[in-house]
Amino acid sequence: MTSRAIQGFGMDTITLAGPLKAKLRAMREAGFEQVMLKANDVVGHPEGLEAAVAEVKASGLRGTGFQVLRDFEGLSGHLHEYKVDIAKSMLQMCATLDCKVLLACSSTSTHATQDLDQIARDLRKLAMLAIPLGIKIAYEGLSWGRTVNEFTTAWDVVCRADCPNLGLGIDSFHIVAAKTPLEEIDYLDPSKIFLVQLADFMWQETKSFEERMTTARTFRVFPGEGVHSEELVELVLKLDRLGYSGDYSFEVFNDDYQQMPLPTVCERARKSALWLSEDVLRRSTPLPNALKLKQTV
Repeated sequence: MTSRAIQGFGMDTITLAGPLKAKLRAMREAGFEQVMLKANDVVGHPEGLEAAVAEVKASGLRGTGFQVLRDFEGLSGHLHEYKVDIAKSMLQMCATLDCKVLLACSSTSTHATQDLDQIARDLRKLAMLAIPLGIKIAYEGLSWGRTVNEFTTAWDVVCRADCPNLGLGIDSFHIVAAKTPLEEIDYLDPSKIFLVQLADFMWQETKSFEERMTTARTFRVFPGEGVHSEELVELVLKLDRLGYSGDYSFEVFNDDYQQMPLPTVCERARKSALWLSEDVLRRSTPLPNALKLKQTV
């Protein structure tokens, strides 16, 4: 039996074990209406890409976005040309899946320049490749990125590139792990935030890039399950007050969840989504009838 719909929030296929079709069905039955698709789950389909695309479209879930293009910017010569070819393939798959956003993560490569203007030029090129396909590029600062490792620097690069379909991908894990002041959210343009990914984790801090990467890739948890609930609430409320009205996706890599039944994991995600949408966001934006109820009490 399908649960009532949860609007504005979606899950990521990386969170669940099993074949793509089963993942999509479990998300839908939990009440989600959108899904963040990881390339591996699509191209790894035993019947090929076309079958994967058909399953996504038949699921009734809207594609929040497609991920992830890594280490694209800052390269030169044959390395740059190689990454351009990879980007073209990723963009084509993104379009075939009817996803409107491609996530690109900041480079970790020691072969990439640290010149922010060059990084901006490369991202502008990527965005220009995406325009004919109607795709936006969400640029995310990985908290272990070589040059861009906070959303503040990612925003600087996006502003330098000055391309209409290039914007930010915000990931709460990286913000909390890097201890970026949440006040910096107030300086962003909400129309240039193309995706917000949410997750928590179980310890107060990550003491090294290595621990940060390991945590990010194996032990994130859903919002409300970790020890950073206050920061996540503040982040979501700041984005809401800023005027962000786009999608939220749960970017939860967790080895334990990979060993659990799909409905069990999706129910955890559902509880997190309901907490954020009904308890957190409604406090910042009261429903119209809420004021009338107060007046009649």
